[in-house]
Amino acid sequence: MALLKWSLVIVAIYLAAIVAFGVLQRRFLYFPDPRRVDPAEAGMSGVEELRLSTNDGETLLAWHAAPAPGRPLILYFHGNAANLADRAPRFRALIAHGYGLFAVSFRGYGGSTGSPTYQGLVQDGEAAYATARGRGYEQNRIVVMGESLGTGIATVIAAAHPAAALVLDSPFSSLVEVAAAHYPIFPVRSLMLDRFQSDLAIGDVRMPLLVVHGDRDPVVPIRFGRQLFERANEPKTFMSVRGGGHLVLGLADVLGRVQDWIDAATAANRR
Repeated sequence: MALLKWSLVIVAIYLAAIVAFGVLQRRFLYFPDPRRVDPAEAGMSGVEELRLSTNDGETLLAWHAAPAPGRPLILYFHGNAANLADRAPRFRALIAHGYGLFAVSFRGYGGSTGSPTYQGLVQDGEAAYATARGRGYEQNRIVVMGESLGTGIATVIAAAHPAAALVLDSPFSSLVEVAAAHYPIFPVRSLMLDRFQSDLAIGDVRMPLLVVHGDRDPVVPIRFGRQLFERANEPKTFMSVRGGGHLVLGLADVLGRVQDWIDAATAANRR
């Protein structure tokens, strides 16, 4: 009788945990820092703050810096935590190399209205691409770049719109597969709303692709980056970073190699 009682308690706890995941899953997925930080406060002098509107009525904050002559614009999509200011070191390095920067703050993140969902973030990506084109950046001068969660949006945008290249830092085949690997005791594949299935979009990407991934990434294990890469069209390059964890593009030795790759991929587009 006691064994039956404890078995029922365990089952009840498990079912309650499943219900909690189903109801609160976006709180477990997105970790936005809503604070607006002025670019100058983040050490980004010369970077202008923009406001752009999405098709569903949200207002997004973005940082913009024009490129040096002959250099591309990096259209940057961040990951699921913090805000743009936390990416300032890599932004400064990209700008110092002569690249332009257009980094959008997703809905619910630093200075942007709304709450994050997959479909909402896709609309944010569309608004960012449209704004960049509207400011006179030709498609062959735009390099789409994403990190972690943002790779899912970067891939969708690159699949839907022409650009010079796509760079992905710590990407995944699909976020639902990553979640299932982290939480194998739960029916994640049945419950997850925001699935971020980059594997369904990557086949429509028709531009040079660079995937950068740490071989000791505890958040998005490298096998998920390789799975996405295997589905991609040529030309493509996979850069495995030995001993690297999650988000390796900001490492000095890695960033230099990435910049060399971007320079080579966009060389024919320089005027």
